[in-house]
Amino acid sequence: MTTHDPIAVPAAGAAKPRIIPIFIALMVTMLLSSLDQTILGTALPTIVGELDGVQHMLWVATAYILGATVVMPIYGKLGDLIGRKTLFLVALSIFIAGSILGGLATNMELLIAGRAIQGLGGGGLMILSQAIIADVVPPRDRGKYGGFIGAVFAFSAVVGPLLGGLFTDSLTWRWAFWINIPLGIAAIITAAVFIRLPQRAGRAKPKIDYLGTALIAIATTSLVLVTSWGGTEYEWDSLLIIGLIALTVVSAALFVWAETKAVEPIIPLSLFKDRNFTITTVAGLMTGVAMFGAIGYMPTFLQIANGINATESGLLLLPMLVGLLITAIGSGLLMSKTGRYKWMPIVGSALIGIALVLFSTLTANTSPFLTGVYLFVLGAGLGLTIQVLVLIVQNSVPHKVLGTATAANAFFREIGATVGSAVVGSVFASRLTQQLADTFGTGENAEANSLTPAAINALPAELHDLISDAYASALAPIYLFLVPLMVITVVMLFFIKEVPLASTVPVMEGMEDDDPDDAAPALAGDDTRATVADDVEPVSRA
Repeated sequence: MTTHDPIAVPAAGAAKPRIIPIFIALMVTMLLSSLDQTILGTALPTIVGELDGVQHMLWVATAYILGATVVMPIYGKLGDLIGRKTLFLVALSIFIAGSILGGLATNMELLIAGRAIQGLGGGGLMILSQAIIADVVPPRDRGKYGGFIGAVFAFSAVVGPLLGGLFTDSLTWRWAFWINIPLGIAAIITAAVFIRLPQRAGRAKPKIDYLGTALIAIATTSLVLVTSWGGTEYEWDSLLIIGLIALTVVSAALFVWAETKAVEPIIPLSLFKDRNFTITTVAGLMTGVAMFGAIGYMPTFLQIANGINATESGLLLLPMLVGLLITAIGSGLLMSKTGRYKWMPIVGSALIGIALVLFSTLTANTSPFLTGVYLFVLGAGLGLTIQVLVLIVQNSVPHKVLGTATAANAFFREIGATVGSAVVGSVFASRLTQQLADTFGTGENAEANSLTPAAINALPAELHDLISDAYASALAPIYLFLVPLMVITVVMLFFIKEVPLASTVPVMEGMEDDDPDDAAPALAGDDTRATVADDVEPVSRA
């Protein structure tokens, strides 16, 4: 049966003034959560040295990724069931609590615990921010805002390491945590005052999918541990890694079974009947693999090839940010003006593939300028891809499952990023070990293998060049392995159905403002209900 989502017509002069402060609050929170995935990179050697925890270094990053990935689908589903504003404030509070614990940590155990708590809040901030924007901004206008959101992630990828290095060198690494506290409090106040979202009137008690939640948490945890430990802490053929792989497969299969039985499944399998959702989710996963596989080891390569420090290598990533800013913001404005968007992720995925081919030509003698051009191409491709894929998902599914669909899409992209980083890292480490053995011989390989970028850059020129060549020979060809993923992605995206972008925000029947004592919903005026605007083709919902 085909139905249509009722659409709320914006009240003239009432909606736009509120969108700006809402958007600012959401941008700040997304910046907080995305920065925390990168800011500790340059500070980590100092942190583990001060807290005497080199052996636990891996868990500083893993704890955050694990916490954020596990809760993404949970926040998405609960937001659809009970409303997003309260959850958003809860996620912000959890994130701040984790930041306080991390900033006060006196040992590695407390630091890792703080990072895990940050992840539990940060995963919700990313998902709920995207869903709230979809609640208050029509799809036709969402591109203008989505471009800036995409820019936040690129900005954090570049600025995070710079801030981490600055805090460590000039103040203390603890500021990498403490900076979140005033920003987080400001975001909470802004969100509490300005965010007004419609909620379902007279909702029955939501039926939580506890079994599905537990199973997806087990599957995600075991997968993250496999990708984090495999080839580094443990051999790939070790009993522990094989056991974790088996646990991942079994728990994932049980999760699929549980979702067929749940009244309110955390990831409804019916979503995958929607062609656009399935294509964009798979495309997002592959893009995550390629993106994080491409840039994960680029800073290290730049440090060694160019003889620079970690902060300077972060500056060399700026061309990627520039490329992303131009295409993300430009494509968003163009999308809002024309209503056409299908070509954007197709061209963006092709550019990412081209960038990967260019990266495969890198050598120790490649000039920083040429490397910057390659990074610019990558950034331009990402700017045309990531946020547009999210918008396609949100524009294709019924509004009642908007948060769930957004979270599922982001969840699989994060899984792709985790797997991509791990696979590229494992292959790179294996190839580098072999290259160093071929260069120095087995006897000296262990010593060469333990050198840091700073130590390598301090070596005599001849020895430095040999190690730089080994790094380039080990890393560059791996990028070609990722190219087929983007070729498949480009082909898949041609099958997306370009559903017209609505010019108004869907509001489900029986919805009311989440603050009944306050004014009407931000975009609904005096609770006005109407059909789709005359200039927008109604979107059928299966």
